[in-house]
Amino acid sequence: MPDNSPTLSLPFLLPSQAQKHVTHNEALSLLDVAVQTAVLDRDRTAAPGSPAVGDCHIVAAGATGDWAGHDGEIAQFDGSLWVYVAAKPGWRAQVLAENTPVVFDGSSWQAQVSVPDVLDNLDGVGVGTSSDGTNRLAVAAAATLLSHEGAGHQVKVNKSAAGDTASLLFQTGWSGRAEMGTAGSDDFEIKVSGDGAIWNTGFSLDAATGQASLPQGVQVDGMVTGLGVQQSATDVTPGRLMRADYGYGPGNLLGVVSQSAGVPTGAVIERGSNANGDYVRFADGTQICWATVTLGFASVSFLNGTWVFPAAFMAPPVVSAMGSHVDASGAATTPSAAQIGTIRHNARFSNSVVFILNRVSSEANFAAQDSFGIVTLAFGHWA
Repeated sequence: MPDNSPTLSLPFLLPSQAQKHVTHNEALSLLDVAVQTAVLDRDRTAAPGSPAVGDCHIVAAGATGDWAGHDGEIAQFDGSLWVYVAAKPGWRAQVLAENTPVVFDGSSWQAQVSVPDVLDNLDGVGVGTSSDGTNRLAVAAAATLLSHEGAGHQVKVNKSAAGDTASLLFQTGWSGRAEMGTAGSDDFEIKVSGDGAIWNTGFSLDAATGQASLPQGVQVDGMVTGLGVQQSATDVTPGRLMRADYGYGPGNLLGVVSQSAGVPTGAVIERGSNANGDYVRFADGTQICWATVTLGFASVSFLNGTWVFPAAFMAPPVVSAMGSHVDASGAATTPSAAQIGTIRHNARFSNSVVFILNRVSSEANFAAQDSFGIVTLAFGHWA
């Protein structure tokens, strides 16, 4: 049987041993140092001048004086001498001056990093699985919850430059099938793949304008069109998507309408007004103008006036008018109701029309101060 224990090297009491109490007390002293080890400090190279009984220190490298030759050992003052205990790998001690736990690695004492610091700058974290160099955070679970702490919550995917990728990738058997995000540009896209190699973009939002596009077209009633949804004349299905390729919505239905080779390139409806009246234009080329026009004295037999359209037509439009009995300023008309005859247009142009109001032949002549307001409408094509 050996004379000392294998781990702490505590001296055993032997048969027929004299002064066994000395051996027993030596073992207790070793236990006093090695169990629940706490040292005052670990940076001294020389023993303190007035140590108290039981004071413990980890001897720093390069020790001198009484501590010379005991680098890395635990030194305890027993009231008259320093007692040294050599640590074994894995021993732990609390350094009171630093409030830090340290571990002996076989050659030196290393500080244990506190728990909050351990969670920073990790090489990887795996929950239910293993992380790797690419997937530094990996989770294998039925669900992953990211919740709020009293208000809202954002999930942020940040990239370094516009040409990089920030996206959510959906996989089947580790092969990509759908992706949404900003991949290779700052435009937001949703794309899908049947094999993880060939990808098709189904929806895209332009980063600069917010313009939506459907690069693969839209399928309606079995027909795919890349220029938008085509409807038959009898198709009046409520909510039917129209002009999908231009991304029409609440923000761009109204605006300046335009066409290129018969295809609308602007808004759906344009509404405007000026001193000559009001107008509305539609993306298919239809234009409607309206105004109240005052006819003035031309002769004792008729009143006339020219209406310049608030917006020009491609060709002379269809024009209609009816008497309003109120002139353009809102004042009552001066001819009597009996004097007012027919209203007709004398000449039509693409940008104006001339109206004539004939006097009933049996009534009194018009006078120089007479005027009469008419309400006019013009229908035609703006392009």
